[in-house]
Amino acid sequence: MADKRSKMLTMWVTEDEHRRLLERCNGKQLAAWMRQTCLDEKPARASKLPSLSPALLRQLAGMGNNLNQIARQVNAGGGNGHDRVQVVAALMAIDAGLEQIRHAVLANGVDDDR
Repeated sequence: MADKRSKMLTMWVTEDEHRRLLERCNGKQLAAWMRQTCLDEKPARASKLPSLSPALLRQLAGMGNNLNQIARQVNAGGGNGHDRVQVVAALMAIDAGLEQIRHAVLANGVDDDR
């Protein structure tokens, strides 16, 4: 396990120096780039997001919308026993859908970070 960083380094630079540093770090976080450059520190493992098909993304967005509607209904405090059964059924369907997406992502060879 890596040591926790407990020291902060403060450094004054001109606007031009700051701009040049930002240009050189190529979009990386400046502090991480400086550690890598100055200390020969290996970059942290970049967690790449899997590329998902548009259909899969639409399905995920739809489940998110359903979850928001359920949360609104629950937070409003309304509903009877039948409504609560519907909420539980919807949550179970969302859970099953997320599990299907997880399996689809795993089938594409992406590491499971659960």
